[in-house]
Amino acid sequence: MRLRTLFDRYALIIAMLIGAVGYQWFRHLDECMPTLIFLMLFFTFCKINPLDLRLRAWHAIVLVCQLALTAGIYYGLHYGLQLFANPWGLTGTDIEVISQGIMVCVIMPTATAAPIIAGKLGGSIQNLTTFSLLSNIVTALVVPAFFPIVNPSAHIAFLPAMWHILCRVGPMLLGPFIAAWVLRLGYEAYHRHKGVPRTFTLSKTWASMPFYLWVLLLIVLIARITHTLLVEDYMSYSIITLCAGALVTCLMQFVLGRWIGYHYPASSHGTDYCDVLINPAAADYSIQQKSSITAGQAFGQKNTALGVWLAQMYLHPLSAIGPAAYIIWQNLFNSWQLWRAGKVRNEK
Repeated sequence: MRLRTLFDRYALIIAMLIGAVGYQWFRHLDECMPTLIFLMLFFTFCKINPLDLRLRAWHAIVLVCQLALTAGIYYGLHYGLQLFANPWGLTGTDIEVISQGIMVCVIMPTATAAPIIAGKLGGSIQNLTTFSLLSNIVTALVVPAFFPIVNPSAHIAFLPAMWHILCRVGPMLLGPFIAAWVLRLGYEAYHRHKGVPRTFTLSKTWASMPFYLWVLLLIVLIARITHTLLVEDYMSYSIITLCAGALVTCLMQFVLGRWIGYHYPASSHGTDYCDVLINPAAADYSIQQKSSITAGQAFGQKNTALGVWLAQMYLHPLSAIGPAAYIIWQNLFNSWQLWRAGKVRNEK
Protein backbone atom coordinates (compact mmCIF):
# COMPACT_ATOMS: atom_id res chain seq x y z
CA MET A 1 0.00 0.00 0.00
CA ARG A 2 2.83 2.40 0.86
CA LEU A 3 4.54 1.61 -2.47
CA ARG A 4 1.34 2.44 -4.37
CA THR A 5 0.95 5.68 -2.40
CA LEU A 6 4.49 6.72 -3.30
CA PHE A 7 3.92 5.82 -6.94
CA ASP A 8 0.71 7.85 -7.10
CA ARG A 9 2.47 10.82 -5.56
CA TYR A 10 5.47 10.83 -7.92
CA ALA A 11 4.06 9.00 -10.98
CA LEU A 12 3.82 12.12 -13.14
CA ILE A 13 7.43 13.16 -12.53
CA ILE A 14 8.63 9.57 -13.05
CA ALA A 15 6.71 9.36 -16.34
CA MET A 16 8.26 12.61 -17.62
CA LEU A 17 11.76 11.41 -16.71
CA ILE A 18 11.22 8.05 -18.42
CA GLY A 19 9.90 9.74 -21.56
CA ALA A 20 12.80 12.22 -21.67
CA VAL A 21 15.52 9.63 -21.10
CA GLY A 22 14.02 6.94 -23.34
CA TYR A 23 12.66 9.20 -26.08
CA GLN A 24 14.38 7.22 -28.84
CA TRP A 25 12.24 4.18 -28.01
CA PHE A 26 8.97 5.57 -26.66
CA ARG A 27 8.42 8.13 -29.43
CA HIS A 28 7.67 5.23 -31.80
CA LEU A 29 4.56 4.42 -29.74
CA ASP A 30 2.77 7.56 -30.90
CA GLU A 31 0.39 5.45 -32.98
CA CYS A 32 -1.10 4.26 -29.68
CA MET A 33 -2.13 7.80 -28.72
CA PRO A 34 -5.66 7.74 -30.22
CA THR A 35 -6.36 4.40 -28.51
CA LEU A 36 -5.07 5.64 -25.15
CA ILE A 37 -7.11 8.85 -25.44
CA PHE A 38 -10.25 6.86 -26.28
CA LEU A 39 -9.72 4.47 -23.33
CA MET A 40 -9.04 7.33 -20.92
CA LEU A 41 -12.29 9.00 -21.93
CA PHE A 42 -14.15 5.69 -21.85
CA PHE A 43 -13.16 4.81 -18.27
CA THR A 44 -13.86 8.38 -17.18
CA PHE A 45 -17.35 8.35 -18.68
CA CYS A 46 -18.04 4.89 -17.21
CA LYS A 47 -18.25 6.70 -13.88
CA ILE A 48 -21.07 8.90 -15.16
CA ASN A 49 -24.68 7.83 -14.87
CA PRO A 50 -26.37 10.09 -17.44
CA LEU A 51 -29.48 10.15 -15.25
CA ASP A 52 -27.44 11.57 -12.35
CA LEU A 53 -25.83 14.45 -14.22
CA ARG A 54 -26.10 17.61 -12.15
CA LEU A 55 -25.02 20.99 -13.45
CA ARG A 56 -23.27 23.37 -11.06
CA ALA A 57 -22.95 27.13 -11.32
CA TRP A 58 -19.20 26.93 -11.73
CA HIS A 59 -19.61 24.56 -14.71
CA ALA A 60 -21.17 27.30 -16.83
CA ILE A 61 -18.84 30.03 -15.53
CA VAL A 62 -15.69 28.02 -16.27
CA LEU A 63 -16.91 27.15 -19.79
CA VAL A 64 -17.77 30.79 -20.56
CA CYS A 65 -14.38 31.93 -19.24
CA GLN A 66 -12.64 29.25 -21.30
CA LEU A 67 -14.33 30.34 -24.53
CA ALA A 68 -13.73 34.03 -23.82
CA LEU A 69 -10.06 33.42 -23.02
CA THR A 70 -9.63 31.30 -26.15
CA ALA A 71 -10.69 34.15 -28.43
CA GLY A 72 -9.15 36.87 -26.26
CA ILE A 73 -5.72 35.25 -26.00
CA TYR A 74 -5.50 34.40 -29.70
CA TYR A 75 -6.51 37.82 -31.03
CA GLY A 76 -4.71 39.65 -28.22
CA LEU A 77 -1.43 37.91 -29.03
CA HIS A 78 -2.01 38.01 -32.78
CA TYR A 79 -2.41 41.78 -32.90
CA GLY A 80 -0.39 42.65 -29.79
CA LEU A 81 2.77 40.88 -30.93
CA GLN A 82 2.65 42.76 -34.22
CA LEU A 83 3.48 45.92 -32.27
CA PHE A 84 6.75 44.31 -31.12
CA ALA A 85 7.51 42.34 -34.27
CA ASN A 86 10.41 44.54 -35.37
CA PRO A 87 12.14 45.09 -31.98
CA TRP A 88 11.94 41.36 -31.18
CA GLY A 89 12.66 40.16 -34.68
CA LEU A 90 9.36 38.28 -34.96
CA THR A 91 8.14 37.18 -38.36
CA GLY A 92 4.52 36.67 -39.34
CA THR A 93 5.01 32.94 -38.94
CA ASP A 94 6.42 33.43 -35.43
CA ILE A 95 3.35 35.44 -34.45
CA GLU A 96 0.99 32.79 -35.79
CA VAL A 97 2.88 29.98 -34.05
CA ILE A 98 2.84 31.77 -30.69
CA SER A 99 -0.81 32.86 -30.97
CA GLN A 100 -2.06 29.44 -32.04
CA GLY A 101 0.08 27.54 -29.52
CA ILE A 102 -1.09 29.54 -26.49
CA MET A 103 -4.69 29.48 -27.75
CA VAL A 104 -4.64 25.67 -27.87
CA CYS A 105 -3.54 25.65 -24.21
CA VAL A 106 -6.90 27.21 -23.33
CA ILE A 107 -9.32 25.58 -25.77
CA MET A 108 -8.30 22.02 -24.85
CA PRO A 109 -10.93 20.05 -22.91
CA THR A 110 -10.42 18.88 -19.36
CA ALA A 111 -8.00 15.99 -18.97
CA THR A 112 -9.50 12.55 -18.42
CA ALA A 113 -7.26 12.02 -15.39
CA ALA A 114 -8.47 15.26 -13.79
CA PRO A 115 -11.34 13.65 -11.79
CA ILE A 116 -8.95 11.14 -10.24
CA ILE A 117 -6.38 13.78 -9.33
CA ALA A 118 -9.16 16.00 -7.99
CA GLY A 119 -10.31 13.06 -5.86
CA LYS A 120 -6.80 12.55 -4.53
CA LEU A 121 -6.70 16.24 -3.60
CA GLY A 122 -10.11 16.14 -1.90
CA GLY A 123 -12.31 17.44 -4.71
CA SER A 124 -15.51 15.96 -6.12
CA ILE A 125 -14.98 13.22 -8.71
CA GLN A 126 -18.63 13.23 -9.74
CA ASN A 127 -18.82 16.98 -10.37
CA LEU A 128 -15.56 17.03 -12.31
CA THR A 129 -16.49 13.97 -14.36
CA THR A 130 -19.73 15.73 -15.32
CA PHE A 131 -17.76 18.83 -16.31
CA SER A 132 -15.33 16.68 -18.31
CA LEU A 133 -18.25 15.48 -20.43
CA LEU A 134 -19.49 19.06 -20.95
CA SER A 135 -15.98 20.21 -21.79
CA ASN A 136 -15.57 17.54 -24.44
CA ILE A 137 -18.94 18.36 -26.01
CA VAL A 138 -18.10 22.08 -26.18
CA THR A 139 -14.64 21.38 -27.60
CA ALA A 140 -16.07 19.03 -30.23
CA LEU A 141 -18.34 21.88 -31.41
CA VAL A 142 -16.03 24.90 -31.00
CA VAL A 143 -12.78 23.54 -32.45
CA PRO A 144 -14.24 22.75 -35.91
CA ALA A 145 -15.70 26.27 -36.08
CA PHE A 146 -12.71 28.19 -34.69
CA PHE A 147 -9.66 26.45 -36.17
CA PRO A 148 -10.53 27.17 -39.83
CA ILE A 149 -10.79 30.86 -38.86
CA VAL A 150 -7.38 31.10 -37.15
CA ASN A 151 -5.67 28.89 -39.74
CA PRO A 152 -7.58 29.25 -43.03
CA SER A 153 -6.64 26.97 -45.89
CA ALA A 154 -6.19 28.24 -49.43
CA HIS A 155 -7.47 24.94 -50.78
CA ILE A 156 -10.51 24.25 -48.56
CA ALA A 157 -13.44 26.59 -47.90
CA PHE A 158 -14.58 27.30 -44.33
CA LEU A 159 -17.61 24.98 -44.19
CA PRO A 160 -15.89 21.92 -45.71
CA ALA A 161 -12.92 22.48 -43.40
CA MET A 162 -15.22 22.75 -40.38
CA TRP A 163 -17.07 19.57 -41.39
CA HIS A 164 -13.79 17.70 -41.90
CA ILE A 165 -12.54 18.60 -38.42
CA LEU A 166 -15.92 17.85 -36.85
CA CYS A 167 -15.93 14.36 -38.40
CA ARG A 168 -12.48 13.66 -36.95
CA VAL A 169 -12.79 15.29 -33.53
CA GLY A 170 -16.44 14.53 -32.73
CA PRO A 171 -16.20 10.72 -32.67
CA MET A 172 -12.95 10.81 -30.68
CA LEU A 173 -14.48 12.98 -27.95
CA LEU A 174 -18.09 11.76 -27.91
CA GLY A 175 -17.64 8.11 -28.96
CA PRO A 176 -16.30 7.01 -25.55
CA PHE A 177 -19.33 8.50 -23.79
CA ILE A 178 -21.72 6.63 -26.08
CA ALA A 179 -19.78 3.39 -25.59
CA ALA A 180 -19.75 3.82 -21.81
CA TRP A 181 -23.49 4.54 -21.75
CA VAL A 182 -24.25 1.46 -23.88
CA LEU A 183 -22.13 -0.67 -21.52
CA ARG A 184 -23.96 0.70 -18.48
CA LEU A 185 -27.41 0.15 -19.99
CA GLY A 186 -26.48 -3.36 -21.17
CA TYR A 187 -25.03 -4.35 -17.79
CA GLU A 188 -28.05 -3.17 -15.84
CA ALA A 189 -30.54 -4.65 -18.36
CA TYR A 190 -28.77 -8.02 -18.19
CA HIS A 191 -28.98 -8.20 -14.41
CA ARG A 192 -32.60 -7.06 -14.40
CA HIS A 193 -33.35 -9.89 -16.85
CA LYS A 194 -31.64 -12.33 -14.46
CA GLY A 195 -33.83 -11.08 -11.61
CA VAL A 196 -30.89 -9.58 -9.69
CA PRO A 197 -30.92 -5.81 -10.40
CA ARG A 198 -27.52 -4.19 -10.04
CA THR A 199 -26.22 -0.67 -10.54
CA PHE A 200 -23.17 -0.34 -12.77
CA THR A 201 -20.22 0.91 -10.70
CA LEU A 202 -16.46 0.83 -11.06
CA SER A 203 -14.18 -0.64 -8.42
CA LYS A 204 -11.42 1.49 -6.94
CA THR A 205 -8.88 -0.01 -9.35
CA TRP A 206 -10.95 0.63 -12.47
CA ALA A 207 -11.98 4.09 -11.23
CA SER A 208 -8.28 5.03 -11.12
CA MET A 209 -7.55 3.61 -14.59
CA PRO A 210 -7.62 7.01 -16.41
CA PHE A 211 -4.79 8.19 -14.17
CA TYR A 212 -2.57 5.23 -15.03
CA LEU A 213 -3.42 5.47 -18.74
CA TRP A 214 -2.43 9.13 -18.55
CA VAL A 215 0.93 8.11 -17.05
CA LEU A 216 1.54 5.85 -20.07
CA LEU A 217 0.43 8.54 -22.49
CA LEU A 218 2.62 11.10 -20.74
CA ILE A 219 5.70 8.95 -21.38
CA VAL A 220 4.94 8.89 -25.12
CA LEU A 221 4.19 12.63 -25.27
CA ILE A 222 7.37 13.62 -23.43
CA ALA A 223 9.35 11.32 -25.72
CA ARG A 224 7.91 13.08 -28.79
CA ILE A 225 8.61 16.52 -27.33
CA THR A 226 12.19 15.59 -26.47
CA HIS A 227 12.75 14.24 -29.97
CA THR A 228 11.35 17.41 -31.54
CA LEU A 229 13.46 19.76 -29.44
CA LEU A 230 16.77 17.84 -29.43
CA VAL A 231 16.92 15.83 -32.63
CA GLU A 232 15.11 18.15 -35.02
CA ASP A 233 16.64 21.26 -33.39
CA TYR A 234 13.61 23.53 -33.42
CA MET A 235 14.96 25.90 -30.77
CA SER A 236 14.10 29.53 -31.57
CA TYR A 237 12.75 32.65 -29.93
CA SER A 238 9.17 31.67 -30.75
CA ILE A 239 9.63 28.27 -29.06
CA ILE A 240 10.99 29.88 -25.89
CA THR A 241 8.06 32.31 -25.91
CA LEU A 242 5.62 29.43 -26.34
CA CYS A 243 7.06 27.57 -23.36
CA ALA A 244 6.92 30.68 -21.16
CA GLY A 245 3.41 31.50 -22.37
CA ALA A 246 2.25 27.96 -21.61
CA LEU A 247 3.54 28.33 -18.04
CA VAL A 248 1.69 31.62 -17.51
CA THR A 249 -1.49 30.19 -19.07
CA CYS A 250 -1.27 27.05 -16.93
CA LEU A 251 -0.95 28.93 -13.64
CA MET A 252 -3.63 31.44 -14.67
CA GLN A 253 -6.18 28.72 -15.41
CA PHE A 254 -5.53 26.75 -12.22
CA VAL A 255 -5.78 29.90 -10.08
CA LEU A 256 -8.83 31.28 -11.90
CA GLY A 257 -10.57 27.91 -11.67
CA ARG A 258 -9.99 27.68 -7.92
CA TRP A 259 -11.27 31.24 -7.48
CA ILE A 260 -14.44 30.46 -9.45
CA GLY A 261 -15.05 27.24 -7.53
CA TYR A 262 -14.61 28.95 -4.18
CA HIS A 263 -16.91 31.88 -4.94
CA TYR A 264 -19.53 29.86 -6.85
CA PRO A 265 -19.58 26.53 -4.98
CA ALA A 266 -22.03 23.69 -5.47
CA SER A 267 -25.22 24.16 -3.47
CA SER A 268 -24.59 20.74 -1.91
CA HIS A 269 -21.70 18.34 -2.14
CA GLY A 270 -22.61 14.99 -0.77
CA THR A 271 -19.34 13.07 -0.74
CA ASP A 272 -19.68 10.22 -3.19
CA TYR A 273 -18.28 6.72 -2.81
CA CYS A 274 -15.33 7.22 -5.17
CA ASP A 275 -14.24 10.38 -3.31
CA VAL A 276 -13.90 8.52 -0.02
CA LEU A 277 -12.21 5.52 -1.63
CA ILE A 278 -9.48 7.67 -3.17
CA ASN A 279 -9.12 10.23 -0.38
CA PRO A 280 -10.77 9.42 2.99
CA ALA A 281 -10.15 13.00 4.13
CA ALA A 282 -12.58 14.26 1.48
CA ALA A 283 -15.49 13.73 3.87
CA ASP A 284 -14.11 16.52 6.10
CA TYR A 285 -13.79 19.17 3.40
CA SER A 286 -16.22 22.11 3.20
CA ILE A 287 -18.34 22.95 0.17
CA GLN A 288 -16.00 25.81 -0.76
CA GLN A 289 -12.89 23.65 -0.41
CA LYS A 290 -14.25 20.84 -2.58
CA SER A 291 -15.61 23.19 -5.23
CA SER A 292 -12.37 25.19 -5.31
CA ILE A 293 -10.24 22.07 -5.78
CA THR A 294 -12.63 20.62 -8.36
CA ALA A 295 -13.01 23.78 -10.46
CA GLY A 296 -9.26 24.40 -10.34
CA GLN A 297 -8.58 20.99 -11.86
CA ALA A 298 -11.45 21.45 -14.34
CA PHE A 299 -10.01 24.68 -15.71
CA GLY A 300 -6.29 24.02 -15.32
CA GLN A 301 -5.74 20.36 -16.15
CA LYS A 302 -6.05 19.88 -19.89
CA ASN A 303 -6.20 16.96 -22.29
CA THR A 304 -2.80 17.94 -23.66
CA ALA A 305 -2.46 14.80 -25.76
CA LEU A 306 -5.52 15.89 -27.72
CA GLY A 307 -4.14 19.43 -27.89
CA VAL A 308 -0.86 18.27 -29.42
CA TRP A 309 -2.73 16.14 -31.94
CA LEU A 310 -5.12 18.96 -32.90
CA ALA A 311 -2.28 21.45 -33.33
CA GLN A 312 -0.26 19.12 -35.52
CA MET A 313 -3.27 18.20 -37.64
CA TYR A 314 -5.04 21.54 -38.15
CA LEU A 315 -2.70 24.41 -37.15
CA HIS A 316 0.92 25.33 -37.76
CA PRO A 317 2.88 22.20 -36.71
CA LEU A 318 5.21 24.17 -34.42
CA SER A 319 2.22 25.46 -32.44
CA ALA A 320 2.07 21.97 -30.89
CA ILE A 321 5.01 23.05 -28.73
CA GLY A 322 2.51 25.14 -26.72
CA PRO A 323 0.35 22.25 -25.44
CA ALA A 324 3.51 20.11 -25.29
CA ALA A 325 5.08 22.56 -22.84
CA TYR A 326 1.77 22.73 -20.99
CA ILE A 327 2.15 19.00 -20.31
CA ILE A 328 5.28 19.65 -18.29
CA TRP A 329 3.94 22.65 -16.38
CA GLN A 330 0.58 21.12 -15.44
CA ASN A 331 2.13 17.84 -14.32
CA LEU A 332 4.80 19.58 -12.27
CA PHE A 333 2.05 21.65 -10.64
CA ASN A 334 -0.14 18.60 -10.03
CA SER A 335 2.84 16.67 -8.66
CA TRP A 336 3.44 19.48 -6.19
CA GLN A 337 -0.26 19.50 -5.23
CA LEU A 338 -0.30 15.72 -4.68
CA TRP A 339 2.88 15.92 -2.60
CA ARG A 340 1.46 18.78 -0.53
CA ALA A 341 -1.89 17.01 -0.03
CA GLY A 342 -0.11 13.82 1.06
CA LYS A 343 2.04 15.76 3.49
CA VAL A 344 -1.00 17.45 5.03
CA ARG A 345 -2.78 14.08 5.43
CA ASN A 346 0.28 12.56 7.09
CA GLU A 347 0.53 15.47 9.51
CA LYS A 348 -3.10 14.98 10.51
